[in-house]
Amino acid sequence: MYGLVNRAVRDLVITQFGEAKWTAVSQRAELDNDNFVCMSQYPDHITYDLVSAASKELNLAPSEILRAFGQYWIKYTAKEGYGELIARTGRSFVECLHNLNDLHGRVALTFPDLKPPSFQCKQTGPNEVALHYISHRDGLTLFVVGLLEGLAELYGTEINVRVELKGSADNGNDVFHISYTE
Repeated sequence: MYGLVNRAVRDLVITQFGEAKWTAVSQRAELDNDNFVCMSQYPDHITYDLVSAASKELNLAPSEILRAFGQYWIKYTAKEGYGELIARTGRSFVECLHNLNDLHGRVALTFPDLKPPSFQCKQTGPNEVALHYISHRDGLTLFVVGLLEGLAELYGTEINVRVELKGSADNGNDVFHISYTE
């Protein structure tokens, strides 16, 4: 993953729990250096190690850490200069969901080795969509739930997310049922 992701994890822990907790998390994750370079790639295990260490240091389940990080990621990336890009992805929460692949395509122009997930969004009823999340990375289901909640907040939309299908290492396809009120 790119350093931007790990910097966001660091920022989340410092913002919500303080510098001392971040020091404990980074030590538990056995980081040699926590000055992540945004545009540099790091092995995925570093991010997973940070989530595991944060879970232990903060006494929170990994699922809680991932969900909170997903929510935080939207605010963090907007602050880091990607807010306009997110805003151009859609005028509403649902329009943004339909354009997530386009968003990642634009991000890939900045991060050339990016291996983004792909999304398929289908309207399933009035104020209801099914979102398919396909990724080569396993274990990020609750992170995506947090992302959806963060996006909904950004667009002023109330949502309820239900995980209909959770993928596995062999099949990285999660399906989310989302009901919304705009």
